[in-house]
Amino acid sequence: MLIINVKDSENIDRALKRYKRKYQNAGIMRELRRRKEYVKPSVRRRAELLKAAYRLKMQQKQEVK
Repeated sequence: MLIINVKDSENIDRALKRYKRKYQNAGIMRELRRRKEYVKPSVRRRAELLKAAYRLKMQQKQEVK
C-alpha cells in the first residue's frame, strides 16, 4: 500500500503527482501484468538470456562510437 503524506499547505495536484510517481516507481502495474499469466521457468530464463544479450549488444555498440 502506498502512503502519501499531504502537507497542509501543499496543493492537491502536487500530492497527486507525487503519488503517481511513487506508484510507477513501485512497479505495481508491472507486477500485475507479470502475474496475469503463468510463465514456465524455462521460458522466463530464455527471455532473460535474450534480454541480457540485447543489453550487451547495445552496450558494445555504445562503446564503439
